[in-house]
Amino acid sequence: MRADETEVVVIGAGPAGMAAAVELAGRGVSVTVLDEHPAPGGQIYRNVDAVAQDWPDAGRLLGVDYLHGRGLTAALSAASVDCRSGAVVWQVERDASVAYAKDGRAGVIRARFVIAATGALERPVPVRGWTLPGVMTAGAAQLALKTAGLVPAGRVVLAGSGPLLLLVAGQLAGAGAEIAAVLETTRVADYLAAAPLLARALAAPEYLKKGLAMRARLRRAGVPVIAGIRDFAIDAKGSARAVTYLSRGRRETVTADLVLLHMGVVPHTQITRQVGCTHDWHEAQRYWGPRTDAWGRTSIESIFVAGDGAAIHGALAAECSGRLSGLEIAHVLGRIGKEERDVAAKPIRRRYARHVAPRPMLDALFRPAREIIAPADDEVVACRCEEVAVGTIRQAVALGCLGPNQVKSYTRTGMGPCQGRMCGLTIAEVIAAERGVAVPDVGHLRIRPPIKPLTIGELAAFDEAGGVS
Repeated sequence: MRADETEVVVIGAGPAGMAAAVELAGRGVSVTVLDEHPAPGGQIYRNVDAVAQDWPDAGRLLGVDYLHGRGLTAALSAASVDCRSGAVVWQVERDASVAYAKDGRAGVIRARFVIAATGALERPVPVRGWTLPGVMTAGAAQLALKTAGLVPAGRVVLAGSGPLLLLVAGQLAGAGAEIAAVLETTRVADYLAAAPLLARALAAPEYLKKGLAMRARLRRAGVPVIAGIRDFAIDAKGSARAVTYLSRGRRETVTADLVLLHMGVVPHTQITRQVGCTHDWHEAQRYWGPRTDAWGRTSIESIFVAGDGAAIHGALAAECSGRLSGLEIAHVLGRIGKEERDVAAKPIRRRYARHVAPRPMLDALFRPAREIIAPADDEVVACRCEEVAVGTIRQAVALGCLGPNQVKSYTRTGMGPCQGRMCGLTIAEVIAAERGVAVPDVGHLRIRPPIKPLTIGELAAFDEAGGVS
């Protein structure tokens, strides 16, 4: 088979992508993995092999869940898989052709199937001051810890909601960072909404134990966790940041050298939207996800989605979904029969069901705060790339723009290097609130290639015949 052809292209080498590739290779399917990062692992298992080797205390600090990734990276390394690191996918076609750039050149791989295992993105947290120096996402701080062992100096405040907020706070505290406060938007009403879903979540009690353990870790470290905050904002105060918020009707302020924001994660849908897959709106966590069947197949026969790129269920569920997609494609390609596929899938589906059992409760408990995802302050920046404020979007709606794509034409919102990854949901929420309609009635940004920035030099070195190896 020629170098630019394969049977399956897997985009992303996180838990879903690695599991899918290993499953396919084990069934005799030729598979190429394209991943942006220097080594497999994705965001959740970033740099896991190097950390496990060089950092003896990694298990205590980052957790045994993180070290689980070593088994997946080892299996991928041992499998007959063409794994291309540092490869940025910039276009996918319905015929399963994938255009990507690597080492300054662009090329195309032609395949029978594509598995998009692109994982999740942190939801933007557009509050006043979120573009200031010294303000970043909690996930970014965690990646800095994993990849370079970087621990923030000075006082750190974490604000928002979601399990990752608590996890990162505990990890940084364990690494010696000074955590001044964790400010949670989760309120009593959210706990009441989540309570009826507790029985289902108890099908996987280990997840609840992890949550309690994260809070206990913060208590032992003496970190104040303040729940139910509202109306938080960040202001520069000399070289420090002042985080202000409402708590029990009182305006409070805490100073910090570094502010970490987090409001949950959402599926990374740039590829599935660019290729034209059908998407559905997930009301509980307010995000779009591609519509898939039980094997991960989308509305386009040649395109599968595995892992959090379809719906947020976590790393272990993502691993299961990758294996299921691999089994189905191996069956369609004639490597295994239907009965063998179903027998192999049965225990995987049991594990998957267990891992997703707590998700409805978590979705209700950590519902994104509406005043943040659709900010009322006109001066808050919605689109960081083009520096477009929320008020500008509202003005465009007043002029007759009914959806994100019209607003994009009027304001350039979503035209920057991130191609709407950081602002798309905010734009839709602001338009929907201004019009008094639901987000599905507003729609989402159309994504056109290149879905990631591509240099003129890479295009000039485009090798359509031979690909980039």
